[in-house]
Amino acid sequence: MRTYSPKSSEITREWFVVDAEGLVLGRMATEVARILRGKHKPGFTPHMDCGDHVVIINADKVVLTSGKAERKIAWRHTGYPGGIRSRTYADWLSTRPEEAVRRTVRGMLPKNRLGRQMLTKLKVYSGPTHPHAAQKPSELVLDGARARETSRT
Repeated sequence: MRTYSPKSSEITREWFVVDAEGLVLGRMATEVARILRGKHKPGFTPHMDCGDHVVIINADKVVLTSGKAERKIAWRHTGYPGGIRSRTYADWLSTRPEEAVRRTVRGMLPKNRLGRQMLTKLKVYSGPTHPHAAQKPSELVLDGARARETSRT
């Protein structure tokens, strides 16, 4: 029996909307990266982009647990000698929350041309509205990524 490998013409892409209000950033990003890669489909192939489109709304209401917003640092390099720059996630979330979410999801995708192609299917918006209503996206509920209230006594 031969191994089935889908052709690019056989891949059907769906659209999903994720409401990020109250979701933990890392847990949400892992589920979104799984959908962008297509690992939820039975015909998943690691060397092809067979994932779906994901629209994330309310990116400004995402949370980080246990004070990580102030401790966790995002690094980037300008390309010049000594050009390393750092910002905390609290700063990212206050100024550009879409970029903070996009960077987190990007870190969970493959680091090659295929990962960059998958990232083009991610759309992130800080407010509750998005311009992709014509695609008729279905709501994706990520209850496993919801922030839990814990009582420490």
